[in-house]
Amino acid sequence: MKAIVQTRYGEPQDVLELREIDTPEIGNDEVLVRVRATSVHADVWHVVSGRPILVRLMGAGLFRPKDPVPGTDLAGVVESVGKDVNRFKVGDAVFGESHMKMQWRNGGTFAECAAVPEGALELKPENVSFEQAASVPTSGYIALINLIGSAEVQPGHRVLINGAGGGVGSIALQVAKARGATVTAVDRADKLEMLRSLGADQVIDYCQEDFTRGAERYDLIFDVASTLSLKDCKRVLSPTGTYVIIGHEHYGAAGGRLLGSLPHFFKLMALAPFDRHLPALSFSVPGKTEIMTELMELLEAGKITPVIDRTFPLSEVPEAMRYLQGGHARGKIVITI
Repeated sequence: MKAIVQTRYGEPQDVLELREIDTPEIGNDEVLVRVRATSVHADVWHVVSGRPILVRLMGAGLFRPKDPVPGTDLAGVVESVGKDVNRFKVGDAVFGESHMKMQWRNGGTFAECAAVPEGALELKPENVSFEQAASVPTSGYIALINLIGSAEVQPGHRVLINGAGGGVGSIALQVAKARGATVTAVDRADKLEMLRSLGADQVIDYCQEDFTRGAERYDLIFDVASTLSLKDCKRVLSPTGTYVIIGHEHYGAAGGRLLGSLPHFFKLMALAPFDRHLPALSFSVPGKTEIMTELMELLEAGKITPVIDRTFPLSEVPEAMRYLQGGHARGKIVITI
């Protein structure tokens, strides 16, 4: 089969190559999926580049990638199933991620076929295309696991999403609207019309307006772009409002080369028990299967409309990742196979 192969860490255009490789064998609890579409996102860039160095210690591989084929999101058709698989059969259209746990490792979806754990997949709703379905899993997972606990959106909440025009932000916006919130979406001017079309009640061009100096108060500030400070956000949070940051490192421009944004997260975690505006510490995170089921239901109900900025063929994955690094995409960048 054809696949994008990575043998070392570095810039995508230097370390990624289209090759012919063997089709993967599946385990007893795995499904072989004929990939129709996959997507690029920041976690893929981290593993391809090997930055921060921490990703190499978290399963990616210290000196070179343990798994040679990048990619974690996919949508496609089941070609075969392991003997312990009972949720899917040959011919099913499915979507999901290619592994159950940490996303900072190569997952094998930049290929014509991928071996995927049964629990990381769901049936693809008929009302979305393969390209749309492939754009959702990682971004949707990040959005949903951050909107839990004290950051859970309730009907009537006033929610602000900073960086609402990307993959995570556009899904978070629609999830918040589906849960009955009033949503303010912050991004660049050329993304604001799209954000209105997704249901944003108010849009702000961050180049023209600093919302932290405004009169509006919010029950949740979801900092997808990770460009805000807790101190500034406190000025516009309600007395019980919550600030949530995902830690976007802007492809090496933010965060240290060794540990990335982890030191900042540790600082916020240490402050959380003493600051009512930070989400309470929780070590109970919904599982991949639970999140995928929720995303499937949201897609099927039309509560999430995936936004695709541009598609690239498999041979142009390096170009797709260079476009991703530019930070101008509205929604997601998808690879078609």
